[in-house]
Parts: sequence; C-alpha cells; structure tokens
Amino acid sequence: MAFSLQERQILGLQGLLPPKIESQDIQAMRFQRNLKKMTEPLEKYIYLMGIQERNEKLFYRVLMEDIEELMPIVYTPTVGLACTQYGHIFRRPKGLFISILDRGHIRSILDNWPETNVAAVVVTDGERILGLGDLGVFGMGIPVGKLCLYTACAGIRPERCLPVVIDVGTDNETLLKDPFYMGLYQKRDRSQLYDDLIDEFMEAVVDKYGQDTLIQFEDFGNHNAFRLMRKYREKYCTFNDDIQGTAAVALAGLLAAQRAIGKPITEHRVLFCGAGEAALGIANLITMSMVEKGLTQDEARKKIWMFDKDGLLVKVVVQSKHRHVVFHFSFVTSFLDAVNVIQPTAIIGVSGAGRLFTHDVLKKMGTLNKRPIIFALSNPTTKAECTAEDAYTLTDGRCLFASGSPFDTVTLADGRVFTPGQGNNAYIFPGVALAVILSGVRHISDTVFLEAAKTLADQLTDEELAEGRLYPPLSNIREVSIQMAVKVVRFVYANNMAFRYPEPKDKDTFVRSTVWDISYDSFLPDIYDLPTPALE
Repeated sequence: MAFSLQERQILGLQGLLPPKIESQDIQAMRFQRNLKKMTEPLEKYIYLMGIQERNEKLFYRVLMEDIEELMPIVYTPTVGLACTQYGHIFRRPKGLFISILDRGHIRSILDNWPETNVAAVVVTDGERILGLGDLGVFGMGIPVGKLCLYTACAGIRPERCLPVVIDVGTDNETLLKDPFYMGLYQKRDRSQLYDDLIDEFMEAVVDKYGQDTLIQFEDFGNHNAFRLMRKYREKYCTFNDDIQGTAAVALAGLLAAQRAIGKPITEHRVLFCGAGEAALGIANLITMSMVEKGLTQDEARKKIWMFDKDGLLVKVVVQSKHRHVVFHFSFVTSFLDAVNVIQPTAIIGVSGAGRLFTHDVLKKMGTLNKRPIIFALSNPTTKAECTAEDAYTLTDGRCLFASGSPFDTVTLADGRVFTPGQGNNAYIFPGVALAVILSGVRHISDTVFLEAAKTLADQLTDEELAEGRLYPPLSNIREVSIQMAVKVVRFVYANNMAFRYPEPKDKDTFVRSTVWDISYDSFLPDIYDLPTPALE
C-alpha cells in the first residue's frame, strides 16, 4: 500500500492494490491498533511474527517505537511460551534447521540460505530453553527472537542475521509423543557424532561467511555450554550469551547498586542460588571487576559463594590428571541457612527453579543489610526466584531489585512507588554484537564483556537510580546499545583486538552511520534521457 503510483505501474501492481497510497505512519497506526485489541501474549506474538514475514521494516518500526511493551512478546517471557507451542502455532519456517542426519552436508545446506552476506549467527541445540528445559527444534524461537533484538536494539541489518537450530533429538518425552513436533523423533544424541556435527557447523560457517562471522551460542545444556565455549573461543569469533551476556548485565546491575549504597564492589559478599553456566559466568566477571579494583584473585573469590540443589558449595578440587571437578557440599542444605551462614550483601538467583527466595530469605536479607541487593534473574517470569512485590514489601522498600523477566511497578502501603530493574541480556548482546561486526574482531575476550558492563552501568542516571532502577529504561535501549557499541569499538581498537582497517577516527559517527534505516526503499529504476546526437 505504500508503493507510489510510478512504482505500481513499473512493477505491474496497478489495479492489484486499492487506489490509496498509504504512508508508513498510517500502516504503523493500524498495526498498533490491532495489537491493542489483543489480550493474550501468544496471540500478539503470532500477529507480530506474521507482520515480520510480510513487512520487515514496518515490524521493526513498531517494535522500536514500543519496545518496552513489545520486547516481552518477541523475547522473554512470551517467546518461551511460543517455543513450547511452536509446532502448534507454526505458520512458515524461519531460520536454518540442521539435523544430525545432515552430517557431511552442512556447507551445502548453508548454500541454500538465500542471503550471502551473513555477519551474525545465533545457534541453539534446544537442550535448555530458558528455564523450560529440552524443547528440541521448538527452541528455534530463541535464535529468531535474539536476532530480532540485534536489529531493533542495535540496528544490525536483518538480512545479515541467521538463526540456526541444531537438531540432535530431544529427551523430552512429551515432545516425542506429540504429533505436531517438528524435529527428529529420537533421543538426544550424546555421542562423538554430536561434537563432530558442531565442529562441521563451525567450519562451514566461517568457510561460507568468513573468519570474522559472529557465532552466538544460545541455550545449550550446561555440560556442553562451557565445554564448547572453551573449545571454540580462541578459534572462532564466538560467545555464549547465557554465560557471558548474563554475566555482563548482572555485573552492570551490581555496579549500579554500589552507586546507590556507596559501597565499592570489592566490599560485597555475593551468594548465588544456582551454580550452572549463568552463575559461573557472573562469578567470573565479578571476580575480574574486583581484581581490576585492587583485590587479588583469591581475595575476590572468597567473597563469592554458590548454593545449588545439593547445598552450599564449599570446595572445588581440580584433579589435573583427569581434569575432573569435584564438588563438596557442606551441611548447609537450605538457602535460608546459607544466607544465615554467609550473611551476603547480595543474592543472585539463576537456578531456574522458581520461588527459592522465600519470605524468610527476603526478610533476613533486609535484617542483614540496610540496602540488600536481590537479583531474581531466572527466566521466564514463572521461574524467577521471587517477585518484585515480595522483594520490596518484605524489605520495606530498601532492597535494590532486578529480575530477568519484567515485573510491573510496585506501590507500597505508604504510597512509595518502585520501578523494578530488568536485568535483560538485551542491554548487552546487541551492542556487543554490533561492535564486534564493525571492528572485525576474531576472538571475543571476557574483557569485552567487562567493558560492556561498565558502559551499561555508566548510562544509568541518578534520577533513574532514585526510582529503584538499576538499568536504563528499555525505551532507551537503542541509544544504550549504540553507545555501548561505540565504547566497545574504541576498546577493541585500543587493545589490538580489531582486524578491520583503516581504523575509523570518529567512532561515534562510524557506528551510527551503519544503523539500518527502517524507511521504505524506492523501487524505481534509474531513468534518464540520452543526449540526442548532433546531425552533421
């Protein structure tokens, strides 16, 4: 409907469209009004994804204009629901599906993808989708949603983004009995064939798109996530968002909290609920931040504790001969007991096990600390360790709270209003990805995520901190991502990590000049008259 009269005539569309020529403004208004009529999040998700398929620029315009309202639809928590229902709401495929039966042919499968200038790949094997567990190929909703935010938040061109799901089967018995499941009907392959498949995939991506192609790992099981990150981080341009992205956004929240409390991060004691990939990633980055502020690594590690389903982790022994890690848990077998023993200044929930920050835990944190730090980061909302309302109410509004999925504002009995911080990885990975793509980084160091965390914390204003926020409003996420990309580009060039030359002198102008334009392109050909030759 936005095609001009000339475009309609040249493209053979005249008469196939109503006579009115609509502006993108009117189209966006129709889109937004239709969304407001819908009440169910999954219904909104299906409608949004349909618009993305039909009119990509309009989709991203509406998403960017109402990012606070729509990010929970295209990303967590609704994307989790969409993944569980993927085969039931399926309209048309998005992304690339590679199964273990395709071994030896992945390069030719990549050739089937219509875009040839891919710069960023988000890949999952579907084993640990959010806190929902093994969803197999239904996990494709996660790479699709992540790459939506690459474009909406950082302005990365959508045709340069490739979502991929690796199908090696699923151990989810419900899916194996579901006639609408769309993956292999087999148990998850955990043999050497799995590693061979991932190796082949990585080699095929760089062979097809180049050594500096960004490959983001997403929602792999704990046993594979760290192993694959260690295996590939020095060989490819790759990162794991569940480990490194989560770590950066959590550290940014702690750095913002230290401004509110007036206590440096080196004086905090942090207790984790959960000891999986997210917890270990966050702990590693907190340690790096503390070391940067003057502590030794041993001193920093003594300030970080972890509690898992078996109790409080008190000792880790690395048996170098066999490279085994042995966990010894103390007699402290409840999280409340752990809080009483460790007396932390901050508790961080990354267990994916629901409401483990009980009322007694929250009250105790309020007793131990004038301004307790409470991060309930598990996704989706139903898996969060506590609600924002409980955290603020049971600490008399004194806590500094952040969650992984969004919570509404909280009004206490005395009328005070708090805006919960959302420790959303979307504050980190789009800006980092844009910087990595633009600067030609070959290997992504943890120092890049440390820089990203500091940049995010610095963008929080004093006014926003006073409202209870630990992160900038999501409505500002495009500017937050652009500024982060600028800072990271400066950082990687200054530390000799960049491979794209010549180095841009004005990094800010350089980054902003690459942002994708959501205005419609003209389809008119270049029409001109030839000069009439002079007759002799």
